[in-house]
Amino acid sequence: MQFKQGDGWKACFDEERKLYTAERGGCGYYHLYEITKETFELLKDGMRDEETYKLISGGRHLYMDVDDRCGPPYTVVLDEDYQTLCPWAKVVGGEHVWSAELTDAAVELFASEKANRAQRRKKREQREKEKTEQKDDG
Repeated sequence: MQFKQGDGWKACFDEERKLYTAERGGCGYYHLYEITKETFELLKDGMRDEETYKLISGGRHLYMDVDDRCGPPYTVVLDEDYQTLCPWAKVVGGEHVWSAELTDAAVELFASEKANRAQRRKKREQREKEKTEQKDDG
């Protein structure tokens, strides 16, 4: 694995899986993203926070934890495979996790999460199928 790191962010290129991922964190927030090769190549230590935010947040959002004192803390797992995708990450939070149903609704509602719609819909279909099968067995 190849890493790049700066103030408040870290990015990884997993050569075996040809996968680029990144984390951003600071006081009251933590995010994981799947990013592109182009984004990875543009990231450099010493970049302003605004620049890294724009680059990294342009990727597919995988996970977020917010505890900013503006309300109760919460965690949103946008891709349940975030730990497999980012085994290197030092994930923060996870104590107040949104339900799958609430996360599905947010992904459908917010344009910023449109990159997650296909995988969330597939997971939702899978959950509904499993519920139906359990009812049929019971």
